[in-house]
Amino acid sequence: MGSFKGHALPGTLFLVVGLWHTWSAVVRHVSNPKSFRVRVWNPVPGFDGKLKYLELYLIVIGAFIDMCIELLYSTHLKFFVHGVLNPHHMNDFEHSGMLLMFFIFGVVSLLSEKTRFLPLPQESLCLVAATAFCAEYLLFYFHSTSHKGLEGYYHLLLVFLIGLCILTTIAGALFPTSFALDVCCGIAITLQGLWFYQTAFTLYGPMMPDGCRLKGNDIICRSTDSELRGEFLANFQLFAMVFSVLVGVSGFYIFAASRYGNNDLMNAVQDGLDQD
Repeated sequence: MGSFKGHALPGTLFLVVGLWHTWSAVVRHVSNPKSFRVRVWNPVPGFDGKLKYLELYLIVIGAFIDMCIELLYSTHLKFFVHGVLNPHHMNDFEHSGMLLMFFIFGVVSLLSEKTRFLPLPQESLCLVAATAFCAEYLLFYFHSTSHKGLEGYYHLLLVFLIGLCILTTIAGALFPTSFALDVCCGIAITLQGLWFYQTAFTLYGPMMPDGCRLKGNDIICRSTDSELRGEFLANFQLFAMVFSVLVGVSGFYIFAASRYGNNDLMNAVQDGLDQD
């Protein structure tokens, strides 16, 4: 069982990184489509290069803080009971392991970009990121906390979105010139962040479906029909998010093309509009 803050904090991290990834991919493509390459992270321009690695620092610091909360605060430093791992905090240990993988990805990327000790190409960094997403996928799929009922359905949809992150990240390493794959990766990360928020507001906030309630550490629904209505609502929420994100990406592209697009791209867009 989780909490509102426990879902909102990682949701914020994924949402910010996903939106920045999507926007950066669009800008790089409209600026020069012929030289476009997939990037697993994107530098922040301006400020004399002082914020270039902001995305990586956000991942490293965010993952580290969340990991400390899970491993130190939530467990109250009671790691072992009678010589074995505390069974009451296995959930926290698992979350810490997942966050550790994203922390390692951020550190490896910084070492690769800022030092000579680990010079890795973007394709290799994509695979490192995919490994972190795989750890997250395995955590939620084989969770020690038995997600059942409506709570289990929300986490099942989350696992589906994490799987999309894995596929698009690996595909980006295999097809490093594909703009579509890079944008899809950003969309998948954005949707994952939004779904963390949706889970927080639905299961631990004011959007609990009628006939269901939070009782102790479990989501209890009054009847099977109430649980099914909650699952149908989850399907609609996910559809609304996908539709909204696609509309937002289209807006990104139109704005970026008008501001950063080169003449060849603008002419191609205009030719397409004229043919329509």
